[in-house]
Amino acid sequence: MASTAVAGSPAPARGLSFEATWGIILLLPYAAVFLLFVVYPIAYGAWLGTGIEGYRRLLDDPIYWRTLRNTLVFLLIGVNLKMLIALCLSSFFVLPYLWVRIVGVLFILPWAVPHIPSILSIRWFLNSEWGMLNNLLWQGFGMFGPTWLSDPALAFGCVIAVHVWKYLPFWTLILVAGRMAISRDLYEAAIIDGAGACQTFRFVTFPQIRNLFVTSTLLTTIWSLGDFNSVYLLTGGGPAERTNTLATLGIRYAFFEADVSAGVATMISGLPLLLPLVVFLIRRLNERAA
Repeated sequence: MASTAVAGSPAPARGLSFEATWGIILLLPYAAVFLLFVVYPIAYGAWLGTGIEGYRRLLDDPIYWRTLRNTLVFLLIGVNLKMLIALCLSSFFVLPYLWVRIVGVLFILPWAVPHIPSILSIRWFLNSEWGMLNNLLWQGFGMFGPTWLSDPALAFGCVIAVHVWKYLPFWTLILVAGRMAISRDLYEAAIIDGAGACQTFRFVTFPQIRNLFVTSTLLTTIWSLGDFNSVYLLTGGGPAERTNTLATLGIRYAFFEADVSAGVATMISGLPLLLPLVVFLIRRLNERAA
């Protein structure tokens, strides 16, 4: 006797469809790459960071404490200066003129060009013996230029300036996009109310882009903590290891001195600064999405 389906009974179990099966098969290579090049290095680095010897070396090394101070100064000055200039320049690049668009294309070049040629060109430009800047000072004013990359204070100032110069265009474009999303009706209402330029910025522009500005500042702080290229390509951490940040010092320990444990410990020592920023950023994004 043929069986009949009973109403309300569960449907018979079915296997994966043909498309789902092939989807899983095609994703397997990506999963293997993720495990091999992401999960394994992170887990291995965390395991290396559990050793006490690496942290003991950091605490006994005066270069580490100087580097930690350099990193804090680098973040406080570099990030805030970069975002402040980006906020100011964003008001210029929203102007509806053709020549402003042309200047914008030139302005974005430092960010678009790869790190090695752009930062090395600045290094040659600042060379104290045959660099273009000191030659211009000598030929134009008859004065000897300073040793830009040999004096520790000047060299670290140059590192911060190069970091700002390199990443400023990107964050300026982000804020320009935020400004362009503001309704023109708000500006027209402000003009009718007799608001000046400063009042318009205070009560119209900045309240509209405040969340974007804060989120961008958090992101660039997180990314700047790992900025290796701006320091290494310009000064290499010198002179006398006086311009290192945590990113370059960790590489120096791990690869140049073959002390991987100290290198990993250097990177992990930045987590007390990094993790609160990440948590705060994720909370802000979740609040905006809710």
